[in-house]
Formats: sequence, structure tokens, C-alpha cells
Amino acid sequence: SLTVNAAGQTRKEKVILPSSLQGTKPNSIPNKKTEDPVAGKIKTSSLATTRQNLNGFHLIPPQVTFGVLKEGCTYATTVIMKNVGVNFSRFRVKQPPPCTGLRVMYTPGPVAAGLEVELEIEIHAMVIEGKDTGGLEEVSHDIEILTETDTLLLPVKANIL
Repeated sequence: SLTVNAAGQTRKEKVILPSSLQGTKPNSIPNKKTEDPVAGKIKTSSLATTRQNLNGFHLIPPQVTFGVLKEGCTYATTVIMKNVGVNFSRFRVKQPPPCTGLRVMYTPGPVAAGLEVELEIEIHAMVIEGKDTGGLEEVSHDIEILTETDTLLLPVKANIL
């Protein structure tokens, strides 16, 4: 129950459910629903009563923070994109503009239900010429990942020294 804790005592603060249980995905824009003649309707009894959307991807972690970076160096991190749907699904990444120093490397193709694919986020730390920000410049960009059901936004932040 959400009103009592594990010890059976009443809770003092309200329980915040994760977005995956609420049926919403943070940082996503739903696409217009198109009828797919190939994909059939799911008629499994265990899935018949769910209200949750049974397709799409989840990003782990949902945002990337590089921290303080040294100018002229290249840094990389990995983000996992998991297919939480019941059908295979496709995606593509809209590459960020070169002025951000960001690049996304991944293997294109369909992702089966329950499987995941790795996105390698690479940043070349560079300061845009002509700006004097006192030695620290903040880079912030949302990487767009276009899927069949929605557009995911992956926020990437870094401070360049």
C-alpha cells in the first residue's frame, strides 16, 4: 500500500512513483499515430487490461552530464537504449551540429523486444572563438532520437575549462 511503509507505519510524505510506472516518458514528444498494416494487435490476456503503452524505448541514464572538461580533449560516455515494447522497433539519431562538438555513434537497425543498444556520446571540448566567459563555458544540447512512436530528447551538459 502507498499509505504505509515496510514497517506498517503510516507514511509522513507522499510516495512519488517513477515515470515508467505512471505510463509517461520524460523528455519525449509523441509522434502522430499511424496505422501499421504489418504490426498486428496484441491479444494476449495478460496484456489485455494494461493501460500502458507497450512500445518504445527507455534511455539509461535519461540525461548525460560530463562535468568540467579540458579544452581540446575528447571525452565519451555510453547511454543504453532499451526497447521496452513487445515488438521490434527501429530508431535513428539526428546528429547534433558540429559547433557543439557532440557526436553520437551507434549501430543502426531494428531492436528486438526487451533488447538494448548502446549509444556512444562523444564530445570534443572546444570553446567558440570570440567569446570571453571568464574561463568556463557551458555546453548544453538535446540530442534527438527519432523512434517509430515518439521523439526522445537526451539532454547533454558539460562545462569547458
